[in-house]
Amino acid sequence: MNTTPPTTLTIAGSDSGGSAGLQADLRTFFACGVHGMTAVTAVTVQNSLGVTGVHTIPPEVVAAQIESVATDIGVAAAKTGMLATAEIIEAVAAACDRVGIGRAGKTPFVVDPVAASMHGDPLLHDTALDHYRTELFPRATLITPNLDEIRLLTGFEVRTRAQQRDAAKMLFEYGPQWVLVKGGHLWDDPECLDLLYDGTEFTEFIGPRFATSHTHGSGDTLASSITASLAKGADMVSAVRAGKHFIVESVRAAYPLGAGVGPVTPLWRLPKD
Repeated sequence: MNTTPPTTLTIAGSDSGGSAGLQADLRTFFACGVHGMTAVTAVTVQNSLGVTGVHTIPPEVVAAQIESVATDIGVAAAKTGMLATAEIIEAVAAACDRVGIGRAGKTPFVVDPVAASMHGDPLLHDTALDHYRTELFPRATLITPNLDEIRLLTGFEVRTRAQQRDAAKMLFEYGPQWVLVKGGHLWDDPECLDLLYDGTEFTEFIGPRFATSHTHGSGDTLASSITASLAKGADMVSAVRAGKHFIVESVRAAYPLGAGVGPVTPLWRLPKD
């Protein structure tokens, strides 16, 4: 009989344009050789130009999805994406506790604190920001904020690599086991530095900065590729190193789509015809 691959769960919203959200997570999981599962938190009306509508899923339904797959199939690693409301965050935290996802359990938990789309469209209610800090971050094995999300969460504006270190220390105080401060939005830096911090040591992951606007789904793709490596049993530094390689190649392979911003893509993993 065929061997079942490691299982991964994304707790995230749907992107009707197929570039970000749980669609990006699932294609990344597939490309990384793991079995992807979903707990859908919201349905967005979205294309390459932006988000024009959001319909949130009832919190109890989000929680039920998590518990349904975890108690039957099992989850080797999980991640979050768009959670939208404080009530959904509370339901996710409670459901993860019940099935052993997070620092108190045996399942690694990657929290990507999605607050807005890359077009600037809000994806998170204001009241939910504090719930990220108090409910999810203390449960997280790793958090993966970008610089805009750091500003929303801490009020701190990161403009330099030195300030990335300051931001990592601030975020670590909220209780995650590891912090990854992404540097893709540090536009004046000729390279992209992602900085990993465990409360004691910093580890730098440096990659090229590509001259492209087609980066939709990049945060989802990085977080889900890290999650896939954790599901396979990698330690955190190795998982982030693998994720960094995966996102660099996915941005390199990005393509235009529609009239707006195209997606990063794991199609580079497929053999060329």
